[in-house]
Amino acid sequence: MNPLNRCVLVLMAGLPIPSALAGDAAAGAAAWVAEHRPGGGAPVRSCVTCHGDDLTKPGRHAVTGKAIEPLAPSVNPERLSDPANVEKWLRRNCRWTLGRECTATEKADFVAYIKTQ
Repeated sequence: MNPLNRCVLVLMAGLPIPSALAGDAAAGAAAWVAEHRPGGGAPVRSCVTCHGDDLTKPGRHAVTGKAIEPLAPSVNPERLSDPANVEKWLRRNCRWTLGRECTATEKADFVAYIKTQ
């Protein structure tokens, strides 16, 4: 496993990690609202498109309309509790929103941001 991916898992578990490898919540917050055009004529997207600005509230998938449980661990303690599930959804959501997989640093930043909610 890539060392940065390992740091994401450690961060999710709430264990201390070296500050040089920790996710940056401010960078995650900025990336959360950044708009992307994934290609193929798809509309501009951001994480906000489906999850909203307030992670303590439910979201709704922009295409399917399916409800998305709140991401904030403060109101949904199951969030960020299963590293394999977090990795699965980060992979899917990065591909859908950014049109590519997120880097390990981006994943760490997203997890750090979500943990603050």
